[in-house]
Amino acid sequence: MATKKNNQSKSDKDINYYKKKFWRVFAYSLLGVLAFFLFASWGLFGAMPSFEDLENPDSNLATEIISSDGVVLGKYFKTNRSQLKYSDLPKNLVDALVATEDARFYEHSGIDGRGTLRAAFSLGTNGGASTLTQQLAKQLFHKGGSSFLPFRIVQKIKEWIIAIRLERQYTKNEILAMYCNVYDFGNYAVGVSSAAQTYFSKDPKDLTIDESAILVGMFNNSSLYNPLRNPVGVKNRRDVVLGQMVKAKMITESQKEKYKALPITLKFKLESHREGIATYFREYLRDYMKKWVAENKKPDGSDYDIYKDGLKIYTTIDSRMQTYAEEAVAAHMQNLQQQFYIDQKNNKNAPFVNITQAETDRIMMQAMKNSVRWAQMKEMDKSEDDIIASFKVKTKMRVFTWKGERDTTMTPMDSIRYYKHFLQSGLMSMEPQTGAIKAWVGGINYKYFQYDHVGQGARQVGSTFKPFVYATAIEELNMSPCDSILDGPFMIHKGRHHVTEDWEPRNSDYRYRGMVTLKQALAASINTVSAKLIDRTSPEAVVELTKKLGVKTEIPVQPSIALGAVDITVEDMVAAYSTFANQGVYVKPQFLSRIENKSGEVIYEPIPESHDVLNKDIAFAVIKLLQGVTESGSGVRLRTQGGGSGDNRWTGYPYMFTNPIAGKTGTTQNQSDGWFMGMVPNLVTGVWVGCEDRSARFKSLTYGQGATAALPVWGYYMKKCYADKDLQISKSEFERPANLSIKVDCYQRPAIVKDTTQTEQNTDEFEL
Repeated sequence: MATKKNNQSKSDKDINYYKKKFWRVFAYSLLGVLAFFLFASWGLFGAMPSFEDLENPDSNLATEIISSDGVVLGKYFKTNRSQLKYSDLPKNLVDALVATEDARFYEHSGIDGRGTLRAAFSLGTNGGASTLTQQLAKQLFHKGGSSFLPFRIVQKIKEWIIAIRLERQYTKNEILAMYCNVYDFGNYAVGVSSAAQTYFSKDPKDLTIDESAILVGMFNNSSLYNPLRNPVGVKNRRDVVLGQMVKAKMITESQKEKYKALPITLKFKLESHREGIATYFREYLRDYMKKWVAENKKPDGSDYDIYKDGLKIYTTIDSRMQTYAEEAVAAHMQNLQQQFYIDQKNNKNAPFVNITQAETDRIMMQAMKNSVRWAQMKEMDKSEDDIIASFKVKTKMRVFTWKGERDTTMTPMDSIRYYKHFLQSGLMSMEPQTGAIKAWVGGINYKYFQYDHVGQGARQVGSTFKPFVYATAIEELNMSPCDSILDGPFMIHKGRHHVTEDWEPRNSDYRYRGMVTLKQALAASINTVSAKLIDRTSPEAVVELTKKLGVKTEIPVQPSIALGAVDITVEDMVAAYSTFANQGVYVKPQFLSRIENKSGEVIYEPIPESHDVLNKDIAFAVIKLLQGVTESGSGVRLRTQGGGSGDNRWTGYPYMFTNPIAGKTGTTQNQSDGWFMGMVPNLVTGVWVGCEDRSARFKSLTYGQGATAALPVWGYYMKKCYADKDLQISKSEFERPANLSIKVDCYQRPAIVKDTTQTEQNTDEFEL
């Protein structure tokens, strides 16, 4: 018995010993784990996000450029990420995401205990344990994981801690939205918003169930399940997501089978600074924002970063009008370019006309020095002779054509001459009453031609300058559109108005019409009348008025400016003409409505700038003069069924407009520049057409004049704008001032309808 008792006592003692040891190990382990968690939360194993970090995670958001009608025109980014609210996410995508990535998302508080135990007991072979909140924590504060097990364990614990803090800080819907905003889908698309645009060219709210399933499948591994590189794998992964949605009773089995039968259909569009809509305007805006951030600081005094601060820049550009303008420019320039090639067919020095070999060499050398190739070789310390020699070696390259990009082989020197052939264009459209710019087309293709012919390039304006002379005459000399003046030989002698030799302007058709009204003179763009008017008013008075109209370029104080020997930008010309349409009040062109930070707070709102230039009566008198151009002058093509010379290059012709239109064509030195300024009561649009080099031009006036080169762009653009009734472009009369003191309604004999096509030229002798 004693032996039995001793054995039992010893056994009890052993059990108690092991019990104590177990609980001691358990307590120490628990304390160790708790200490581990505590130390991790204190940041002893690496920095942890602060409360402020959780409140404002560094989400590296792209700045969005938004049109007046709510369309994202483009973005400035280093990482193409746009922020969505939960309400912006389609329900089918949220359902697919929760069903696939975290079925108990709405039940846990950041850590899924059941999933964690399952993963631990199966050593990760039966699915991972990361919740959506943990994945968000990893995306925001950790990024990639470590391959070293102890470090990976530390990292996982830190993710748990951050996940719990995120759950305390944000609602479930906010966490879902944040996760959808930070995931990298590849091809520079970060977040669902960018991914939807990149892969499907859609806003997220327009995604179909199968498209949402594709994106959710990419959350698993966007590199592996990339629709461009692995369509089979993506289709299989999409079908898995659809299966999970059935399992969660979010869709039916029949719906799953229907979507599984669909192929992977993409509408891939890589978002780029050089492609998309309003590219020239976006670059102009980017340059403006560089100055803006230098002058406008954050509340803490630091600088805004347009590439990561998620600003929203609301512009005055209307995406519909911008699209119509780009379509009009592209359609007409492609059409006119064909004629330019025909025109240059037998020109051995094409596209240059009537210049010496020395002048040609100078142009080509300057183009070489402005090229990327020259800059790169200079950085490599190559000699100038070596660089020039490299321009004569054939190389493979991709070039722009109006039928799309084309791979070819040519020397860089030949490519320079090839690109010199292309006709360029600039178009700007603006509301005269508000100064709001609605469309901005700086060229034919920003990827290949970065020079902006709206805000950057000032070109000679030809006859489009004449209304400034007439406006000065009406103001200074109390003349009216109905006053008569003699169209006859006229000379300004040496010494008068600073001329250094006798100046005798002549009309383009070499004939004189005798007595004409001012309205008839401007409609026919008679040079002698413009010269007589500037002689009477003085060049100084014309220059002064032109400056008040917002023209910023230097204007020579010479009588020859009456014929348009002045370089002005399209932007300034549109603003100046808008003053006439706005009853004599100049309004500075405005392209911004407001700027918001990523939280939606307005941080900048521009103050409109305006000043009085002319009284209402004078402004209306100029409008009536300009209406004469489209009633009987070179702009009559907008109304007639027969267009005259150059019919086959009348893009969008016939226009057959019947509403009031004020406008003016212009053609400059040897057809180097073609212009048309067109106005209706609530929209003023200016169009310029010409080659990059002034010596590259049409040989004749038939196609080189503004009525053929530029006016068709305006006509085609306005046809599109009028067809879109939502734009509400006016077809009404221009507002007539009450008690008008200037006679504007002139008696005219009934006219015989004939071809009124005018030819234009701007030299010291010719201009129309």
